[in-house]
Amino acid sequence: MRTNVNPLAAVRNLGILAHVDAGKTTVTERILYATGTIHRRGEVHEGTTVTDFDPQERDRGITIFAAAVSCAWDGHRINLIDTPGHVDFADEVERSLRVLDGAVAVFDAVAGVEPQSESVWRQADRHGVPRIAFVNKLDRAGADLDTAVASIRERLHPAPLVVQLPIGTEDGFTGVVDLVRMRALVWADGGDTADVVPMPEEVCEEACERRRLLEEAVAELHPAALEEFVGREALSAETLAGALRDLTRSGEGVVVLCGSAYRNRGIEPLLDAVVAYLPSPLDVPAVHGTHDGTAQERAADLEAPFAALAFKVNATPTGRLTYVRIYSGTIEKGDTVWDAGTRRSERIGRLLRVQADRHVRVERAIAGDIVAVVGLKSARAGSTLCAPGAPLVLEPPGVTEPVVSVAVEARRSTDADRLATALARLAEEDPSLVVRTDPETGQTVLSGMGELHLEVAAEKLRLAHGLEVTVGRPRVSHRETVGRGVSGQVFRHVKQDGGAGQFAHVVLDVEPLESGFVFRSTVVGGRVPQEYVRAVEAGCRDALTEGPLGGHPVTGLRVTLTDGATHVKDSSDTAFRTAGRLGLREALRACAMVLLEPVVEVTVTVPEEAVGGVLGDLAARRGRVSGSTARGGAAVVTATVPLAELFGYATRLRSRTQGRGTFTTRPTGYAPAPTVAPAR
Repeated sequence: MRTNVNPLAAVRNLGILAHVDAGKTTVTERILYATGTIHRRGEVHEGTTVTDFDPQERDRGITIFAAAVSCAWDGHRINLIDTPGHVDFADEVERSLRVLDGAVAVFDAVAGVEPQSESVWRQADRHGVPRIAFVNKLDRAGADLDTAVASIRERLHPAPLVVQLPIGTEDGFTGVVDLVRMRALVWADGGDTADVVPMPEEVCEEACERRRLLEEAVAELHPAALEEFVGREALSAETLAGALRDLTRSGEGVVVLCGSAYRNRGIEPLLDAVVAYLPSPLDVPAVHGTHDGTAQERAADLEAPFAALAFKVNATPTGRLTYVRIYSGTIEKGDTVWDAGTRRSERIGRLLRVQADRHVRVERAIAGDIVAVVGLKSARAGSTLCAPGAPLVLEPPGVTEPVVSVAVEARRSTDADRLATALARLAEEDPSLVVRTDPETGQTVLSGMGELHLEVAAEKLRLAHGLEVTVGRPRVSHRETVGRGVSGQVFRHVKQDGGAGQFAHVVLDVEPLESGFVFRSTVVGGRVPQEYVRAVEAGCRDALTEGPLGGHPVTGLRVTLTDGATHVKDSSDTAFRTAGRLGLREALRACAMVLLEPVVEVTVTVPEEAVGGVLGDLAARRGRVSGSTARGGAAVVTATVPLAELFGYATRLRSRTQGRGTFTTRPTGYAPAPTVAPAR
């Protein structure tokens, strides 16, 4: 008798994560080709890939915008998101990880773990997303699987479980040994599929040794596998595969595969591993949300009330697309849903299965699906859509605070209104872009995650909106912190102008803190009632928006309310909030304040003969070199540099290295600036 199988068990929602140029987009392209979704392999260097469809992506040869595609493999539907690898677009990765159940992390077999590889790995850790690793580019000179795996173990600290052994090295890489099933897979030159062949004699002994090491590593982590290993001194293929699945989904281990996506070698085993080891929507915990302050959860159930999270908005020539991940229930064309954030109803115009810039209409979508919706007017990235009769608010993806700003103005005064509309649309599509008007200069200021991020935004204004704009020199976002605090700062707020007056008396201590803001009260005897203490804290938080040095946000301090006084009639929440705000501002002016500037870790890869010039240039940019290693005839220099000093660095580096130098950056926080920045 045939049993009913839950359709959600055959769904995999995964992202492709990696450092820029590790081969994410090529892996995605080969997956689409292997699954029959496309019939011609596109290439990044030719600008013909499916997921890099934006003109800027094709011109620059990098992924800028997360692109969703859908394909089928071995009876499973795979919803896949190709994410950017450049640090300036890390928020695109963050929004994608919020809605994914698993991920494939791609590593360069020569470079191993690179800075942005580490950053996206930590992002996936925060979201609890299970991963498998794919060591790519094994056909390159200097490629070494063991070295790459060692860097994964040392820098990312998972337990790497290598399930394949390469056959051949560099140009001679032709296939892999599947250590789980102990079989050889070989790809002929120009071939699209792997041939299962007898294991070559030259790798038999090493394959047996590595299978033994894999069994031992798995037995150490998995109780059921340990029991079988102790009893039989070996693991069956079924037990090993089951243990690998459990360890992947719990995050205790990371399955490592290898191949060369460019040569189409290793993709089918990667797809098999995605199906075998990464979780379906049924295997992940129920999503948590709130309603009227009460915690709720929704399991991946077709019969449960509808709940979905919008994670991306895209304005196209044919309409506004809202990308959603459905967590529970079903939805059909024409249905009415409730936007829990704006508290208004929305009607589903059309449902689309996404293939990058192409779409296929569907009449119905179910829990576990990732689809695009046409017809939503107010939904933004982070909005919760739910059944009107079962409201729920899901936690939205986090948005990183921008660190670089430029002034933007239309070259033609008649385009000012169009520019405002276009900037608002850019900020709607990318929440990490912030648009504001400078109160002193009246300029329109666009803030983002880096120089490239803002450059791409300005180019999009020209390409997508037909606007010619003038962009000012980038400026970084400073912070202010307390270098030396003050004690016993007294502030009395007294206001009497007819009617009820205002009275609040507070005494504040301010002291430095490594990061963030902490407020506490040591008032005793009820001299300041608890509700007024909360008002003082709110006022102090208000004061943090502008510091005394240059009006920059303030961070890194602890404020203690030590004493105070009230008036029977004139004290109120408003009075104490005002006292907290003005009192802390006065206290900060009495403190020794320190200006902070954003700093980044820079990893520069250059020919060995250019190292001296590069080190001198980094020193001139106030960089502190933290390491230098040799790698395949090139030198890799790591340094911490103020972000403001890196504007224009790409051009300078190319000129110093005859175009052979590359660099990547990773934000590391803030550090004291050498001089006080001018007031805004």
